[in-house]
Amino acid sequence: MAITLYDLAGADDRRFSPHCWKTRMALAHKGLAFDAVPTRFTEIRSRCGGAFRTVPILEDGGRQIVDSWAIAEYLEATYADRPSLFGGPAGKAHARFVQNWAQTQLHPQIVKLIIHDIYTHLAPEDHGYFRESREKFLGTTLEQAQAGREERVAGFRAALEPARQTLKAQPFIGGEAPLYADYVLFGPLQWARVTGRMALLAEDDPVQAWFLRLADLYDGMGRRMPGYWPAANAAE
Repeated sequence: MAITLYDLAGADDRRFSPHCWKTRMALAHKGLAFDAVPTRFTEIRSRCGGAFRTVPILEDGGRQIVDSWAIAEYLEATYADRPSLFGGPAGKAHARFVQNWAQTQLHPQIVKLIIHDIYTHLAPEDHGYFRESREKFLGTTLEQAQAGREERVAGFRAALEPARQTLKAQPFIGGEAPLYADYVLFGPLQWARVTGRMALLAEDDPVQAWFLRLADLYDGMGRRMPGYWPAANAAE
């Protein structure tokens, strides 16, 4: 039975969820073919009998798994004969740390740099849900949350310093080859590239060079998705 990934999509079929990108990269790392089904925010509850409220959702062999970390654990256990996502228990612990760092230190900053840009990419039927839910969470309008981002991007770049110092010493967060820890950081940066109309990374940043190496993997899967950063653009 084919693997199905329910993947967040915008009006133009642009796939932008950081968590779905982690799963896309994990599936490709394992060499697993999958069908990525475009799913808009207001369609999530229509998938899988309404059992889940978020994506990614993976269907495989009659099983349904939600949440990118749970999916990674499932893929590692179920397809243990294929390339490891973690490289062992220590690598899994490392990936968990990177995920917690990214979600607590990077995601909150990225949201306020691209939140209105995301809105402009959504299908009309998603506009009401997205604006209401995100403005409630942020405590302000989408426009106000994103305002002044040109002055705030430097703070985001500074928050990447742990990754920058690591990538000066090795080609990937995982070491000599990419592991799930790399995909954990790639996801939010791809989220910003695909939807955000300003470059979050300087072209001479080691993190930018690493990001492009990741985007080139698996037949350029990351680059094929349209985006806005000049150095990483696919054709619009």
